[in-house]
Amino acid sequence: MAGALGERRRRGGAERAGANLLGPVPLAARVSAAASGTARAGPAPGARSTAAQVQSDTPRIEGPSDRFRAEILRQLELLRSKGFSRNEAIAALFQHTVLPYETYEDLVAALVSGAHLLFFGPSGAGKTSLAKELWELFPKDVWVVDGCPVLDHPLSLVSAEAARQFPPCPICRRRFSPSGEIAAFDPARVDAAKVPAVRVRMREGFGFARIQGSSEVFPDHLTGNVNLRKLEEIGDPMSPLVLEPGKLLQANRGLLLVDEIGKLPLGTQNVLLQALQEGTVTPSKSRESFPAMFVAVCTSNLSDLDNINDPLSDRLTSLHVGFNARHAANRLIVDRARNGSRTVGYVPEILLDAGVRVIEAWRLRTTEEDPDMGEVGSNRTLLDVVARTEAFGTLGSRASPAVDDLRAGLLHSMRGRIRARSGDSFQQNAKRVQEFLGEHLEPALQQSAKVYWCRYFRDVLREKADEAQGLVGEGRRLAPDAALQAQAATQPDLFPRFRAFAAFVAEREHPPGSLPGLTAAVASFQLLEKYSLFTCADAPADDGAAG
Repeated sequence: MAGALGERRRRGGAERAGANLLGPVPLAARVSAAASGTARAGPAPGARSTAAQVQSDTPRIEGPSDRFRAEILRQLELLRSKGFSRNEAIAALFQHTVLPYETYEDLVAALVSGAHLLFFGPSGAGKTSLAKELWELFPKDVWVVDGCPVLDHPLSLVSAEAARQFPPCPICRRRFSPSGEIAAFDPARVDAAKVPAVRVRMREGFGFARIQGSSEVFPDHLTGNVNLRKLEEIGDPMSPLVLEPGKLLQANRGLLLVDEIGKLPLGTQNVLLQALQEGTVTPSKSRESFPAMFVAVCTSNLSDLDNINDPLSDRLTSLHVGFNARHAANRLIVDRARNGSRTVGYVPEILLDAGVRVIEAWRLRTTEEDPDMGEVGSNRTLLDVVARTEAFGTLGSRASPAVDDLRAGLLHSMRGRIRARSGDSFQQNAKRVQEFLGEHLEPALQQSAKVYWCRYFRDVLREKADEAQGLVGEGRRLAPDAALQAQAATQPDLFPRFRAFAAFVAEREHPPGSLPGLTAAVASFQLLEKYSLFTCADAPADDGAAG
């Protein structure tokens, strides 16, 4: 029975994946299988060479946007060669976020074109998570001049063309100048065999930097400075030990993430603008400019967009990152988080699904611009609801949470996301949430229970009314009788129809080993009896149970 059920579920999941591009299990499994072959071949980090050898192997430098473009196209080609459609391949680049396909397509097109990015949208929609995914996607293994504090490319010291396009830092120019003077540096006079190169893997502070926007981020946080105390100790203004690279220098040749860019002071925004325009910045107390070439990925909440100055905004490609309108996508967010968590316990799928539907209904009733309530419908709240529901069930000594636990979990998580500006406003908004739950929780439970029952009735029972009646009869005998449940657990021949239903629940919901399979099935059965009435009349479409 379980094997046949699993095969039907796999076929149904594959069909859904082809239809909506976010079919969770089949596409994720295919991406995981393909991922083992996505690494680009090349020298391992730590390998040592010279600029001469690097030049013979790679005669030209690629800028960070060029390297990012090449890596994206390479991975897309690899995925297509493994049977992914164009749309599936684009979505598969982003394994840790769940957004509409159109968002991914716009994003990939912008990156392939070499653009810097601004993700804007409501708080909690996934902007920062998407930005972090870009760093995971970014190619990190590069050749650098050994000892360079800003990761100069070896060719920029030995090729006049490369030096014009990607000027080396003043420290390296002085280091490899015939006379030891910056002004005398000439790439044509540098012995490429004497320029040491090392293969490194970029990491935070070395090819990747993150700025958290606030009014206290001043220009020298971005530019860095010359440490006067170290300069006095060393006596050499061009020593790498003297320079304390700011965030823009730390991101050179890699990626810069600016979270909440609209909260940066205007002067700090102008420093970033200079780097995007010229590819260089001048650290505080320094007379020399340093290279700062990177792919910039910025985020902003809607309320801060007007704080981004126009010239800087013009340098960024704006992409809206909003909440998912599709129930399947929101379920996938929750299911992925639960699969990756070691702390969240069991919540019956009907309750979990109803909680998601309540948050979706809230989003339809409120606007993204509401500053006090914007987080109430966020993706973070989606995840909080499940965790709090399980917590209330645990506090009530229930192995399987009940409807009251879901109600408390929803109220607790939604109320906890209200922005508290004053006691009175918080209480008023909390009352709004409570009234909303009173209106929308029951319909959400009915919708989720009907979808669950109709899936079983159609896919497993093949719409056989007599089998459904037999299951309902067995369930009604078992549900109120703990002793009978214990007897059925030890006698496999008892209650065969309900045992088949229990197998469906176990395969679909994966209750923990501490929760007997029949107990979990009884909890789901009681929810079905109360909210689905075991009928598929006027049932909503099965639009997103991930399984």
